[in-house]
Amino acid sequence: MSEPVVHVIDDDEAMRQSLEFLLDSAGFKAATYESAPQLLARADQLEPGVIVTDVRMPEMSGLELVRRLKTSGSTHPVIVITGHGDVPLAVEAMKAGVVDFLEKPFDDEALLGAVRSALTGSHASSQDDPEKQRLKAVFDSLSPREQEVLQGVVDGKLNKVIAHELGISPRTVEVYRANVMSKTGARGLSELVRMALHVRG
Repeated sequence: MSEPVVHVIDDDEAMRQSLEFLLDSAGFKAATYESAPQLLARADQLEPGVIVTDVRMPEMSGLELVRRLKTSGSTHPVIVITGHGDVPLAVEAMKAGVVDFLEKPFDDEALLGAVRSALTGSHASSQDDPEKQRLKAVFDSLSPREQEVLQGVVDGKLNKVIAHELGISPRTVEVYRANVMSKTGARGLSELVRMALHVRG
């Protein structure tokens, strides 16, 4: 078995270099690409491992890349990196099969942790029925308002949009969102979305 490779796609050269350096320092083998088409051009001979891609790129978005990989039968887990305003895109990517997404700026350990769990397949434990039952019980225990806010988050809506639709302030949405995170034990937005999609899946 050859060692897994972390395939990094980002149109920003500085970002590519810093991610490559970080992965290299942590003992991972990294390969970088400046565009999604560049990676797709060699998709059939891609070394086993994980793909880390920016979601917003000029030639082809990270989301489109995920769809193309899925169509081609690729089994590489994909982690998406997103800017602050791109959370709706990232949620859509999760629904398309991405294993995780990280919001910029993220800390180094968050990325390395996401890469490790993608490589070990720990995200695949979503098939455990006891876990699904536990999460279902947690989600069922949320107040009606918390469930409405959660639904907005899973739909990829920004806090201010959820606030407008529910007739409450964005600050109140943040409070409800924090309550939901606390009750579910989600460590971040991507984990919360993954939990919610899993319970419904």
